[in-house]
Amino acid sequence: MHLVYDQVVCVTGAGGFIASWLVKLLLEKGYTVRGTVRNPDDPKNDHLKELEGAKERLVLYKADLLDYKSLCEAINGCDGVFHTASPVSEEEHMVEPAVTGSKNVIVAAAEAKVRRLVFTSSIGAVYMDPNRCPDQLIDETYWSDLDFCKNTKNWYCYGKVLAERLAWEESKLRGLDMVSISPVLVIGPLLQPTINASTGHILKYLTGAVKTYTNSVQAYVDVRDVAAAHVLLFETPAATGRHICSESSLHRGQVVETLAKYFPEYPVPTKCADEIKPRSRPLLFSNQKLKDMGLDFLPVRQCLYETVKSLQEKGHLPVSNKFFIGCSQAI
Repeated sequence: MHLVYDQVVCVTGAGGFIASWLVKLLLEKGYTVRGTVRNPDDPKNDHLKELEGAKERLVLYKADLLDYKSLCEAINGCDGVFHTASPVSEEEHMVEPAVTGSKNVIVAAAEAKVRRLVFTSSIGAVYMDPNRCPDQLIDETYWSDLDFCKNTKNWYCYGKVLAERLAWEESKLRGLDMVSISPVLVIGPLLQPTINASTGHILKYLTGAVKTYTNSVQAYVDVRDVAAAHVLLFETPAATGRHICSESSLHRGQVVETLAKYFPEYPVPTKCADEIKPRSRPLLFSNQKLKDMGLDFLPVRQCLYETVKSLQEKGHLPVSNKFFIGCSQAI
């Protein structure tokens, strides 16, 4: 691995699921990292301070996306910015902070004359469109329909579309070199001590919290691949535009079957909540742009296994010695 000891980068929302792995990878590669968090002294950020290289090359900045001055303090003097911070909420009132916060980061990065900004968007900004053909391959040219998101009160996707569109407009207006990444549902091992929304999606099938699974599909990607994609986009001068980050899609039935196979000690649901309708077909997302750049994705079933092992190690799931399956041989 080529080490980079002469560059300083800023990661917004550094304590988050994706951002934590991004900070870890950047430190491993030799970057000096400035991470923005709400409170650097909060114990929930201690996992960042324990990363290899953190003592020498990680500084946590107290910053808020709505406080432009605090963002400038963190970004000024940086070679690059990774904007990963964004509210994860289905509430309408969170849309404006997400959009305003993104604008503040873009403006601060442009004023600081950073070399490149990598903007973390979401697949939610890409595929929500009732007129989309179900069998069509979804690539980076697709945008979610704002009216559809608004009418269905899908405020998360609505906010993601607005935030990314504004980021493109502002970066073009200000001459800022920006690329974006749109991950699907991100799973994989946790670095932070708390459960995030996407790992919670897996956890509910193991605790007995749900008795059935839905007749639906979900695209997945490993958090380590998402972090690697961020760095790849920053380090590849030829990278332009949007980039979908997805390994593959699984039906919920395939998810629970995989979980039950590797972890039979847990009460994984076996019944579909809607068995009358035909099984939903997987969405087809193109990950060709990142593959062409050299990113090799971890298989989803391996990601599911390692997600659960991490939940056990973090104390979110009881561990039984009665069952054991060797992951490397089983997957």
